[in-house]
Amino acid sequence: MSVNGHSYRGTVDLFVQGGGITAVNRVLIEDYLAGVVSAEMGHRAASEAAALGAQAIVSRTYALKNRGRYASQGFDLTAGVADQAYGGVDAETPEGTAAVRATTGLVVTYGGQLILAFFHSTCGYATATPSEAFRGITNVPYLRSVSDRKPGGGYYCDISPRFRWRVEWDGTTLRDILRRTLPNVLGVAAEQVDRLRDVRVVHTGPSGRATEVRIAVGRGEIPIFGPDIRAVFQTPEGRPLGSTAVQLHPEYQADTLARLVAAGAGWGHGVGLCQWGAVGRARAGQSYDQILSAYFPGTKVERWY
Repeated sequence: MSVNGHSYRGTVDLFVQGGGITAVNRVLIEDYLAGVVSAEMGHRAASEAAALGAQAIVSRTYALKNRGRYASQGFDLTAGVADQAYGGVDAETPEGTAAVRATTGLVVTYGGQLILAFFHSTCGYATATPSEAFRGITNVPYLRSVSDRKPGGGYYCDISPRFRWRVEWDGTTLRDILRRTLPNVLGVAAEQVDRLRDVRVVHTGPSGRATEVRIAVGRGEIPIFGPDIRAVFQTPEGRPLGSTAVQLHPEYQADTLARLVAAGAGWGHGVGLCQWGAVGRARAGQSYDQILSAYFPGTKVERWY
């Protein structure tokens, strides 16, 4: 089937919803995964096949665990970053399809149950715990902070183009951004951000990521907690902050914030499988089950069907 110029396996249902037309691709899970793995991991070399295998197993686990997530809207999963990237036939590659076929039916379990199969681009040095990144998700034993350090030095994910990054704001630009984001994210009135006196990290979590940032304004302070930090501190280009693994370096003029520099590590929420770390581990000779046991300690890879 073809929708908006893109090809998909299976069938497509169209229905009117919210004043528009929603297209739902009904597809067998293994065909679905063929359109996910390379959309998430990109084109990978033969020496990195284990990373694709790990992604295939995690994506299969995620899809099965979240069936019915949007049942009231007529589908199971979205095709973007809210769930996992899915590009249909256009996103398929021979390497990705081979990884799906080689791992058919394999999932990650803990205590005989499908795990919460989170993954992200680049952990930067260590993965995060759920409480550092999300609301309403309690910490579980297999989602603890895991170091990504290599035995010989460096980190498995230091091959990522987003391993380290930097964002700069002048005081006026940051104030204007906060006047837009704070009402949308937290319901804080824009007028409350009359001027900026300081921005600082006041608490960090088990992985060292910021879990509370305080914005000092003209009259008092506004606390921003872990799940909201990336959305509140948008870049000057309007993108969310790369991660909460960040150090803030303020500069002042009199009693006003004149400039803020954010020096960051990694990309994404940081919980679970580090995709670039998986590539680094595959290059180091680790198998897909070794990669998964590293990022989800105490779990098992089992055949579900």
